[in-house]
Amino acid sequence: MQNYKDISPRGRILFARGIYMSKDIKRLGKETLVYGTSTVLARLLNFCLVPFYTYYLLPGQYGIIATVFAAIALINVVFLFGMDQSYLRFASDATDRNKVFRQCFYGVLINGVILGSLLWLFYLPAAHVIGIPPQTSYLLRLAAVILFLDVLNMIPFTKLRLERRAWYFAGVRTVSIIVNVLGNIYFIAILHKGIASILWANIFASLASLLLLSPVIYSELKQNYSFRFDMSLEKDLLRFAWPFVPSGLASLFVSVIDKPILVHLAGTTQVGIYQANFKIGVFMMLIVSMFDQAWRPFFLAHANKKDAKDTFARVLTYFTALSGWVLLGLILLMPSIIQSNLFGNFHLIAPAYWEGLSVIPLVLTGYFFYGLYVNFMVGPVLTKKTQVLLWITLLGAAVSITTNLTLVPHIGILGAGCAVTLSYGVMATALFCFTHKVYPIPYEYRKLVALFTLGLTVLFTSKMGGNSLGLNILLLVLYPALAAFIVKGRNGKHLFLTKEVRI
Repeated sequence: MQNYKDISPRGRILFARGIYMSKDIKRLGKETLVYGTSTVLARLLNFCLVPFYTYYLLPGQYGIIATVFAAIALINVVFLFGMDQSYLRFASDATDRNKVFRQCFYGVLINGVILGSLLWLFYLPAAHVIGIPPQTSYLLRLAAVILFLDVLNMIPFTKLRLERRAWYFAGVRTVSIIVNVLGNIYFIAILHKGIASILWANIFASLASLLLLSPVIYSELKQNYSFRFDMSLEKDLLRFAWPFVPSGLASLFVSVIDKPILVHLAGTTQVGIYQANFKIGVFMMLIVSMFDQAWRPFFLAHANKKDAKDTFARVLTYFTALSGWVLLGLILLMPSIIQSNLFGNFHLIAPAYWEGLSVIPLVLTGYFFYGLYVNFMVGPVLTKKTQVLLWITLLGAAVSITTNLTLVPHIGILGAGCAVTLSYGVMATALFCFTHKVYPIPYEYRKLVALFTLGLTVLFTSKMGGNSLGLNILLLVLYPALAAFIVKGRNGKHLFLTKEVRI
């Protein structure tokens, strides 16, 4: 081991930076796990509803619900109008965070009342637009209630993220999702209230969140009863926020536009089959969501540090290694798990939905690409050039719509899965190019290429071995050791040391 006294002054600086960088990344990892506690539980409990739905609902009924929730996801972007991102950005630098909170909260409240009322009044034309049968159009009135409650929850949730109150955040999310799951079971399995039960369960879950977040809201609103809108600040908030609306819509087009297209081209039954298998992607989305919740506050807080770009580069390497392992595991094992008889006559997805298993690897890969996209978000946010997100996500939406319209008539739901992969892949590539131009980060390209090559080798080996379950498990056991060797590189355990400081 080299004596610390013998290290050059420059080496000592690099050594110290490496220690602090390591601590920063460890903190990011810790916060990711805390946020992930609620996210994992929420997604897993939600996933538990998938077999429940597939056994209690016909594919056509499940298709209607999937289409309604696709519409909710799209409309929610307009309800929120990017104010959560504005709050996160402006409150992080503001001396008076209370003022920023109040302006954002009252803004989404007013917007929610106006848009919610419009959807409530014009639910019949809206049902025709999204393609659900007239007899189920009343579901959109329930959707209006969900949208209004959710938008009130968003700014308090964002405040908790900014203040790194991860356990509070996780607790509220966990309670909300438990209420949602129990509500589904009670309304559908016990009361037999049909597909409207799913929306009612979501309403009660949103109310539970709002109740638990009320102390946060009250503590902010009570501080200044004579509060008045600062029009100058409001203009700045809206100027920063508005690109997130079209870009958010375009981004959601990538993941939800396939449902309305499938409804019109293939019918609600195919949408139900597609949605049940699409939900398997939740396991990949878990990793991305956990990371995203902690990543944005993290890079905003570290942007002014000297070693910020090196830290961001290392984060991408870690993310690629870990999420790549999850991706491979799901692709290789999930079809076998779904079709196995481990649970007797009960399966994760009812056999009536198995014809859609082929879309699972495509959806999982798409979410992996979205994780890369989240990593590259650092460029436009730190340079405040968020307008580019509009054009990048519009590009992704165009790829999604074009691919769906081109492939779905010929290969059905498999074409919708291809659209997810291509869209997120194009978006990640475009955002990387922009970030490299405006905020160049010295990513560890050799290690990234090596990790991608390792992943492709695992898939190829599995394919050549006939997708044997035993071989797949062996490959997944070997992957972490090989990935760790790639990530560590030549410097062994101390990943942040250069040639001058080898231990």
